[in-house]
Amino acid sequence: MRNSGINITRHACLYETAPAYVTDQPRFINSAVRAVTKLGPHELLSALKKIEKDLGRTGGIRYGPRPIDLDILFYGKYKVRSDILTIPHERIWERPFVMAPLMDLLGSAIDSDTVASWHSFSGHSRGLTGLWEDLGSESLIGEFGKEGMYRVMPVANGLLDWSRRTSVMGILNVTPDSFSDGGNFKSVESAVYQVRLMISEGADMIDIGAQSTRPTASRISAAEELGRLIPVLEAVVSMPEVEGKLISVDTFYSEVASEAVSKGAHLINDVSAGQLDSNMFKVMADLDVPYVAMHMRGDPSTMQNSENLKYGNVCKEISSELYSRVREAEMLGIPAWRIMIDPGIGFSKKTEHNLDILMGLPDIREEIATRSLAISHAPMLIGPSRKRFLGEICSRPDAAKRDPSTIASVTAGVLGGANIVRVHNVKDNLDAVKVCDAILRQKSSHLKSRH
Repeated sequence: MRNSGINITRHACLYETAPAYVTDQPRFINSAVRAVTKLGPHELLSALKKIEKDLGRTGGIRYGPRPIDLDILFYGKYKVRSDILTIPHERIWERPFVMAPLMDLLGSAIDSDTVASWHSFSGHSRGLTGLWEDLGSESLIGEFGKEGMYRVMPVANGLLDWSRRTSVMGILNVTPDSFSDGGNFKSVESAVYQVRLMISEGADMIDIGAQSTRPTASRISAAEELGRLIPVLEAVVSMPEVEGKLISVDTFYSEVASEAVSKGAHLINDVSAGQLDSNMFKVMADLDVPYVAMHMRGDPSTMQNSENLKYGNVCKEISSELYSRVREAEMLGIPAWRIMIDPGIGFSKKTEHNLDILMGLPDIREEIATRSLAISHAPMLIGPSRKRFLGEICSRPDAAKRDPSTIASVTAGVLGGANIVRVHNVKDNLDAVKVCDAILRQKSSHLKSRH
């Protein structure tokens, strides 16, 4: 759109929905964006129709009679009515598949006079928020939703729906110095064996890391990291067993991310949320794969120093700092529908901070929601597996003996809203996740029956 004079500044989530009006067609994908432009309303409409035509000519994905349908919902503070254009779009208020992504573009706090005018256009005493709540808001979305709407993320030529069940990400460290399993999987053969084991135990994703990010770890170069990673990654992606699984690469280097995706990785997991490589966001914007942005202060060698461990309200500060990184990522071209968030358990955190995070995942989402409802809905990954704080609580200095306490922390996290758990022991944590998901489904079922 930038070539057409339209600069996108904010993205909603993607929603998969049943087709509207003409029902004998594939399910739709719906979203919305906020943008700035110097084009007038009718010039903007012409530009959008040209984009529609060009996408149709190039054979874009079809979600109905047209590959893509672009509408103008609002244009600044203005109302427009002509033979070919009505703003606000006259059918916004009756369409949940429009209202859901529209609400994503807002925060729960009104951030400008323009947004205030959009609320006033709704004609509802409580603005768009009240209108959305009257329609049913979150009760319309997910497995028990009344509208058959699902938030989805494009990945590996498919759509990830993180609302139906929690995903388990198995950890593969091909490093000599990781805190739990450093040196165990340095050879390609041992790495392939471990991946095969984790998949047989039920892993949905495999996260391959070739640089240790344990506390006080020294940084290696991108070239050295690639030297460790690529032989293993090439072997893993060629395994028949990984069909239908997602391969993640854990790196904070944009060069490594780019090469990994070219070799078949499906997503990038960055512990620094772009802080350790100024090119990361620009590179990720072009790679068109999901990006995990994790909260960390400093880098692995400095993250546990006294300055980086100072918090007042840890969940509130994580939310603010993580959102600022994600906002920059979005401004540089990574849409919200490709972003996952991770509060960074064990990274620049004391034991009490990690416990506050596990208890406060809903608070983190709620705080982010004041600025962006879309980012507050993003898939949340947590990685408490075998970390030092569990050893401190349970008097387990040996990291390999912290699996029971990992299961307890994973359980707390999933019941608090985590969507992906990153673990060393897939088998036992998968059982815990299944029980948590069953509890959450039962809770949703009871809520639906009450409504």
